[in-house]
Amino acid sequence: MKKSLIRLLFFSIISGFIFNSQNLKAIIPFYYFPEIKNLEQEALSIGKQAYQLLLFGQIKDSLNLAKLAVKIDNKNETLWTILAETQIASELYKDALISLNKAQKINPELGEIFFAKSSIYLKQSQITKAKISLESGIKILPKNFNAIFQLGNIYLMEKNYERALKEFDKAIKIKKDFWQALNNKGLAYYELDKINLSIVSFKKAISIKEDAEPLLALATCLRNKDINEAISLAKKALLKNPNYVERKYRKEQLWGEKLQISTEQLFKSTQLKEQILSAKTKIN
Repeated sequence: MKKSLIRLLFFSIISGFIFNSQNLKAIIPFYYFPEIKNLEQEALSIGKQAYQLLLFGQIKDSLNLAKLAVKIDNKNETLWTILAETQIASELYKDALISLNKAQKINPELGEIFFAKSSIYLKQSQITKAKISLESGIKILPKNFNAIFQLGNIYLMEKNYERALKEFDKAIKIKKDFWQALNNKGLAYYELDKINLSIVSFKKAISIKEDAEPLLALATCLRNKDINEAISLAKKALLKNPNYVERKYRKEQLWGEKLQISTEQLFKSTQLKEQILSAKTKIN
């Protein structure tokens, strides 16, 4: 009797489940699972928001959003590059390289990834790795004048001035008004003792943009040729950017030793004493 009762109860429960399944639907909550395509779109939207926040200087928030975006969709190289940019802004260079490597696995033919990796290597003073990355990226994007210019700058750091000049010329051939490349040609020529060619390069750069760097560099070139013009140019340069009064700052702009020494000689002029004191006050 007990066994029969248990068996009867069991079948009544099962039959109740089968025949009342419609009623159960009202009890069990309904969950919506988005499609993969919708998730990918949402991740991209979050990635764009992260990039916008980065542009507005909200680095921490942009980093958190970029991390969320790649968690949702880790197969989109754009999201990994956005995350890398936020990591670079946060000075998380090792993490940024990891993100860029993941982006590169997804899309090995994206030249911009090589350029981004190169910029990180430069921050870490890994010049050889930076050069290799740039060269690899340029093979994919041979018309990227900024990358070619940066490669020229690396040769400038290595004191390979002839090779630096070739790279700067390639960049200028693509972008005719590339005053920065013209300026850096002047830096290279000066270290090769080709002062007249330096003067031509700095004047061309100034004709495009009257920036403090070519103004002061030209002033230095004219120190022994036309001191009055040199003083006038130096005053104008220091007024535009007082940082150029500092040797360390000029070194960061890739000024070679010969140009540095000559500039220090120019700064000894009594006619520049007031401007130099004023510039030092402003940067301090």
